[in-house]
Amino acid sequence: MPRFSTLVTAAVLSTSVALIPDALQASDTAPYFTAELVQATDDAEAIAGGVLFQCVGTVCTAPRSRDRALRVCRELQREVGPIASFSSGGTPMSETQLARCNG
Repeated sequence: MPRFSTLVTAAVLSTSVALIPDALQASDTAPYFTAELVQATDDAEAIAGGVLFQCVGTVCTAPRSRDRALRVCRELQREVGPIASFSSGGTPMSETQLARCNG
């Protein structure tokens, strides 16, 4: 019986390890930055803060970058126009920071 339990343990571990990359990949593809634009943009893509934003209508999203949210917001604003709201990691930017972004 010890050999059977070793085989079962190995099977469970290999299945668990096989699923880990899928879980990590799912979190890597989720948008970190979300911007709501004042007006819709014709650009489907924009680069800001070293990341590629995907834009549809008035919403632009992108994965995480090493830059601070305010810098990413400013760079995006230069590319696509005024921003109505901006969030990073699900946390909305304050009105003061948003004014600086659009400034």
